[in-house]
Amino acid sequence: MSDIKKVVLAYSGGLDTSVAIPWLKENFGCEVICFVADLGQGEELEGLRERALRAGASKIYIEDLRQEFLEEYVFPTLKAGAVYEGKYLLGTSFARPLIAKYLVKIAEEEGAQAVAHGATGKGNDQVRFEVSVMALNPNLKIIAPWRLWEIKSREDALAYAAARGIEVPVAKDRPYSTDRNIWHLSHEGADLEDPANEPPEDLYLLITPPEKAPDEPTYVEIGFEKGVPRSLNGEELDAVTLLERLNRIAGANGVGIIDLVENRLVGMKSRGVYECPGGTVLFLAHRELEYLTLDRQTLHFKEIVAQRYAELVYDGLWFSPLREALDAFVEATQQTVTGTVRMKLYKGNCVPAGATSPYSLYHEGFATFGHFELYDHKDAHGFIRLFGLPLKVRALMQQGK
Repeated sequence: MSDIKKVVLAYSGGLDTSVAIPWLKENFGCEVICFVADLGQGEELEGLRERALRAGASKIYIEDLRQEFLEEYVFPTLKAGAVYEGKYLLGTSFARPLIAKYLVKIAEEEGAQAVAHGATGKGNDQVRFEVSVMALNPNLKIIAPWRLWEIKSREDALAYAAARGIEVPVAKDRPYSTDRNIWHLSHEGADLEDPANEPPEDLYLLITPPEKAPDEPTYVEIGFEKGVPRSLNGEELDAVTLLERLNRIAGANGVGIIDLVENRLVGMKSRGVYECPGGTVLFLAHRELEYLTLDRQTLHFKEIVAQRYAELVYDGLWFSPLREALDAFVEATQQTVTGTVRMKLYKGNCVPAGATSPYSLYHEGFATFGHFELYDHKDAHGFIRLFGLPLKVRALMQQGK
């Protein structure tokens, strides 16, 4: 990589990427340009520009990508009903391809020969970043400092930074590794590494512990158009505003805590605790509307698609032909997923409290035990005889008849 003169670094302002700036300059003799994706990190973005420049970056880009993140990455995954291993709502997973997209874009605009990231050699993010870059621009070189440098621990990184006069924010009272965006906040490490440990009450930053949530339930109404949430409590809102409001409401009611020992792509299990208040409500509400508007065969097949879709997103294969093909199927299923779902939030629980849709397939006349001219109870006799015929034939065979 001796021909590398300019690198675009995915910069978060944390310890690893702060150290990566001088490390890249010292080891490659290159110019370092930083890129920060504003995905809803909030106060974590404060002071990033100054810190990056002080650490040796020649330039820094900070792009507000919240709307694009929700509309082009989160909502397609929501429409697919994709949940990894039954729990994880993919908050970190679908953020990485968007970051990679802009890494490539800036590298091309700046004439950089390489991009770099601060993901460790044990995690999934290294795969997500690098596979996405390869899919978007196979000519760019990729530098992963954690797989190259002699830094082996947090203490090593702090010493490296101190020796070069680089200030990095270190929260001594919070020893966890976190990732935050508008969809979720993840916590890993420290005492959470033992699955036997219950997460401490002071872990949560977005969600009120359920036992401390209000003693009265809160109701919210989500309006969907073709599978996409467009209104909250009757008010049409842009995606960012809708999710920010829903995060506050659901978080206050203790909704959205996810504790999972998951199977990482790289072959090991890891324990993560996720806060996903608004996302939990949207996922459950969307599923309720599909129960109302999708026929049995489509709904059941879509559950198979949802699992595969979740694996693709988790594995970093967002820019794959299969994910794009599955999107076409999902989009076809969502044409009638329009309506309003009412959800009841109470001390960590989120349960449906009614749903309506102009495309509802539920017909009270069919469902009632009373008489209805399009369905005669006697019709069931012939249906059951034919439906059970293979089992009857097999039983007769076993009896020797």
